[in-house]
Amino acid sequence: MEIVTRFPPSPTGYLHIGGARTALYSWLHARQSDGRFVLRIEDTDRERSTDESIQAILDGMDWLGLDYDDGPHYQTRRLSRYQEVIQQLLDSGDAYHCFCSKERLDEMREGQRAKGLKPKYDGRCRHDAKALEGGQESDPVVRFKNPETGAVVIKDLIKGSISVANEELDDLVIARPDGMPTYNLCVVVDDMDMGITHVIRGDDHINNTPRQMNILSALGVDLPAYAHVPMILGEDGKRLSKRHGAVGVMQYRDDGYLPDALLNYLVRLGWSHGDQELFSREELLKYFRIEDVNRSASTFNPEKLLWVNHEHMKAMEPATLVDAAVWHYDQQGINIAEHSNAGDVVTLIRERASTLKELVDQSLFFFREIETYDEAAIKKHIREASSGLLKQVQQGLEALSDWAAEDIHHIVQGVVDKNDVGFGKVAQPIRIAVTGSTQSPSIDQTLALMGREQAVQRIAAAITVFSEVS
Repeated sequence: MEIVTRFPPSPTGYLHIGGARTALYSWLHARQSDGRFVLRIEDTDRERSTDESIQAILDGMDWLGLDYDDGPHYQTRRLSRYQEVIQQLLDSGDAYHCFCSKERLDEMREGQRAKGLKPKYDGRCRHDAKALEGGQESDPVVRFKNPETGAVVIKDLIKGSISVANEELDDLVIARPDGMPTYNLCVVVDDMDMGITHVIRGDDHINNTPRQMNILSALGVDLPAYAHVPMILGEDGKRLSKRHGAVGVMQYRDDGYLPDALLNYLVRLGWSHGDQELFSREELLKYFRIEDVNRSASTFNPEKLLWVNHEHMKAMEPATLVDAAVWHYDQQGINIAEHSNAGDVVTLIRERASTLKELVDQSLFFFREIETYDEAAIKKHIREASSGLLKQVQQGLEALSDWAAEDIHHIVQGVVDKNDVGFGKVAQPIRIAVTGSTQSPSIDQTLALMGREQAVQRIAAAITVFSEVS
């Protein structure tokens, strides 16, 4: 049997972390068996669905590299198919028109609550719909005729067997008075038509599952396997939200996270493989099993995500890391392809940078001229003697026969020893001179990579500036 999974986001906002994890689990389960992965846009909520949200979902899936074999399918383009199935259920006697008014339904539910009962439709029109026709609602809803006896057993791949008595379920509305199909009907028809074999989704949908299973059974199709993934919580134990740092997937791109690092972190929110923390995409495809996902909720930890991202950056080949940072360099107006030393620069900087954005921000001084010096750094580190010390460094660097980090270090150390000052009294003014701030790797490695001509020019320019402010 070919395994077919789906990811069906609603375009009422960005693609969030929980949705991305569900998409990842579904993608992995399909790809492991050379199955199919379907993207479906559930856009029947016309008031809240937007084109911007749809694009954010598509962009997020593309950036994460979660490619799909079918889709994107849009529910709003399938309305005639849903209405066809609704009529099929009416014709077979598995659905019926309900003419009950809103007022009657509200009164019915209030009475049930007063008796301590679970509110649900009492089946009045199920048993005598024709007698009520035209008496209360000119445009009736359509309800699915849920079985009244027996139980629905969900053989959940994550949570185990779950049994729900049919008497606990009411007759679900599958079409509104205007003829629009409801969520549960659309999902059933889509899963049936698209041949979905495994439904992997958040456990907030678990109440819908027995209802959907009964509709599928009435339509005479094989039931898919279900796997309900526990929620992701914030560190305060509450459902993950923006206040916990749960921004849209593309914001993580903007903030400098690697897509593979984000996927690595997300897959570990509920799944593990021994003590291994870091996974390549290939390793995830090899080791992940939906049956091994934990039953309990997981906690989102931004610091752990940052650590995972840093570790992925450190493991990348320099050229690959440069390619990953191209978008961020573009945002700074730098065509990184024009700089032959880019691989060496990112290799030097990445130990100090946890994100691509930090990597780019900390390396900008290699690729463009310094326009201003950090005022706080000037105030803290530049003294009357700084210009003189820098002049000695400049002269020593100009006289070097070999431009290497070790030789540069000897020059700086020589100026330190000659003037009997702390190393920082010399190194920090140099760092400010060549980078504009006090943030950089070791000064000898920085100068070595920068090159003699640029380093000496920047020190010479700084001497003039520092002499005026000291």
